[in-house]
Amino acid sequence: MAMPLSCLRVTCLLTALVLGAGAQAASVAMTGHMGGKALLVINGGAPKALAAGQSHQGVKVVSVQSDQTVIEVDGQRDTITLGGVPTIIMGQGGGGGGAREIVLMAGTGGHYFAQGAINGRSVRFVVDTGATSVAMGAEEARRLGIKFENGTPIQMGTANGVVRAYRVNLRSVRIQNVEVFDVEASVVPMAMPVVLLGNSFLGRFQMNQTNETLRLTRRY
Repeated sequence: MAMPLSCLRVTCLLTALVLGAGAQAASVAMTGHMGGKALLVINGGAPKALAAGQSHQGVKVVSVQSDQTVIEVDGQRDTITLGGVPTIIMGQGGGGGGAREIVLMAGTGGHYFAQGAINGRSVRFVVDTGATSVAMGAEEARRLGIKFENGTPIQMGTANGVVRAYRVNLRSVRIQNVEVFDVEASVVPMAMPVVLLGNSFLGRFQMNQTNETLRLTRRY
């Protein structure tokens, strides 16, 4: 499934703007799969067949499946899906977390996913403006080394009713080259496939959505 040319051009332009600001970034789309290799369109160029361990234009392929590929740019990893919109992935080396803007492209179902970090450990986020705070499952919290049992017990309403949860403070939350410190989060007992990026993080940004692009510009 080929990506619309206009979409690739817009994403490539956004990446060029980011690179112009001094950060290391790449726009990557997966357009096919053949013989253990992923067909990737990097920065709007011609499709390139890459196997796990191979690199092109600063993008390293970590693993390949028939419907998705894990890529890495300067230490920052993300998962791209077959036929999805181009993903902008920024490395950790450009800007040291001091940037002020995050640019996300809409994914499956119009949701905005982002690869980032909590307390320096890799995390997969989804933007959720309906969530009061950053929220995650207990299993994910343990993986991140968060001792949530020492947090404040709270009651949270979920699709399965009211559950006992814990309120904690995260030392840092990072997406692309933007890092925010002392962010409130909630840990719930059930498993969650991704971490919800709620308003304890989003509230520090001005949000601007244009077509399939979401810009988060830091306010403080």
